[in-house]
Amino acid sequence: MKHHLKFTLAACVAGLVASSAVVGHLNAADAKEDAIKEVMKTLHKAPKGTDPTCKKASDGNASADELTKLVAGYTVLAAAKPPKGDEAGWKEKTSKLLASARSLQKGEADGLARYKEAVNCKACHSAHKPD
Repeated sequence: MKHHLKFTLAACVAGLVASSAVVGHLNAADAKEDAIKEVMKTLHKAPKGTDPTCKKASDGNASADELTKLVAGYTVLAAAKPPKGDEAGWKEKTSKLLASARSLQKGEADGLARYKEAVNCKACHSAHKPD
């Protein structure tokens, strides 16, 4: 009887772990769909009266922590699929944005100019932002 109880308990635990993994996977899928929105909200928008991280970076005033967040956010963008438009164009734009943010983070001489060119909101939104 004890052996049977251990097996049943183990099966219940295994079932809970498996169902948690499925729920976690579904949440991750939802997160991927919202990843672009989250990156935009986090890095390209700010409360009224404050500058968003992308503006601070464009002005050369982003902190090391903010630059780290830019690189992390743009890594997410580069890995995401565009909600609209050509995937190759998306990859080109997001890869350029990521590379320029990395350049800023490293303090490279041309990093600021590269970032200002890459952070062209209208070019990306015109081609990839859903209506």
